[in-house]
Amino acid sequence: MAPQYSGDDFKVSNLYDVKDKVALVTGGGSGIGLMIVQALAINGAKVYITGRTEEKLEKVAELYGKDIDGQIIPISADVGKKSEVARLVNEIESKEKCLCILVNNAGISKASHTVSESKDADEMKKNMFDDESNTYEEWTETYQTNVAATYFLTTACLPLLQRSTETHKGYSACVINITSISGLVRVSQHHPAYNASKAAQIHLSNMLGAEIVDAGLKIRVNNIAPGVYPSEMTTQESGEDQKSHIPKEQFEGKVPANRPGSERDMASAVIFVATNQYLNGVTLHVDGGYVLKAGRV
Repeated sequence: MAPQYSGDDFKVSNLYDVKDKVALVTGGGSGIGLMIVQALAINGAKVYITGRTEEKLEKVAELYGKDIDGQIIPISADVGKKSEVARLVNEIESKEKCLCILVNNAGISKASHTVSESKDADEMKKNMFDDESNTYEEWTETYQTNVAATYFLTTACLPLLQRSTETHKGYSACVINITSISGLVRVSQHHPAYNASKAAQIHLSNMLGAEIVDAGLKIRVNNIAPGVYPSEMTTQESGEDQKSHIPKEQFEGKVPANRPGSERDMASAVIFVATNQYLNGVTLHVDGGYVLKAGRV
């Protein structure tokens, strides 16, 4: 028999409730990661944030962890290393009965490469192969952070995630992988290693989700694929508040929304994906209509 709901169940505060949930957000010290951390912690979740720079994480906890319903707890770790992933998960397991929400947000994009718009093969080779900044090492490092780290951290967290069903009755834990519209569109956008890695991350999410379903675990795996949002990746810097800024006019005419994404756009997306118990195996692109305009692969 289908569950019966009362009028209160349809209140926004109950539909999108993350209070007392335990979350882990990688790359939570700035940019999109920080937007996600605030969205969860302000609404009552206990959020562990991790990244390679302890000072940045401590600053986020200091600036944004006061006078809120939840908590922000920093743990420095490099999720690009298997030993560091194991240490991170063991530390959380020593403190928590379960993990309800895992957000694989940490990501890198290395050098930008010119892609010739001409039909001259020699010029294309010069731009795409001869460029000394375009190396095997760049590709390997990009895949290590954007793809392998998602795999290793997610699989290491499976027991903790599964236990959330016992701690929070009726709740299925969720893995949210922050991919990118760059993994959906057909062009390289001047960073082929990054775009290829994000496409791989989306496919990895689908594979992990299928394995988890086949195992009968109550863990959902979904992707959020952002368009352009203010972050250190898109602006190369952040301010004293650990946040970055993009002038709205830079995107007029480039996306249907005529602006970059905002903190509220990302916050509402992550709360929706974290709380909708029927959402599984989905890639939600929150991009102001960019993919609609550019076309998918």
